[in-house]
Amino acid sequence: MPEGDPTQTPPPPPEEEKSVGELVFDVSERASSLVREEIELAKTEVSEKVGKILRGSAVGVAAGVFAFLALILAMHGIAWLLNDLFFDDEAWPGYFIEAALFLLIAAGAGLAAYRSLQAGSPPVPEQAIEEAKATKATFEGEDK
Repeated sequence: MPEGDPTQTPPPPPEEEKSVGELVFDVSERASSLVREEIELAKTEVSEKVGKILRGSAVGVAAGVFAFLALILAMHGIAWLLNDLFFDDEAWPGYFIEAALFLLIAAGAGLAAYRSLQAGSPPVPEQAIEEAKATKATFEGEDK
């Protein structure tokens, strides 16, 4: 390119020769870039945690369905066993005893689920929050 070409941009001056305004602009641009990267880290971390929760939930539901089907067969057999052992060819008392047992188990499971939901917290981007705190401390001159 010829030396007088107006499309050619001059190279940036060395760090020592930059004005205060240029240095402030550089710092603000880098800080803005850092904030954008921290936001991306938070988004990535939350989406990763949500994905793991969804995959675990789907597998748990599938396991629950098969366990429920097996439980139906096992409880039907127990009701007939109670009939043979205790109730002289009347199956209905065995089914009512099992129904009462199921209601007790359901109440216990419901209480456990309620406590678990109360203790749980939504997915929080912990790494991004720690990084943001460290960055803030660095800008304030409080290096850890």
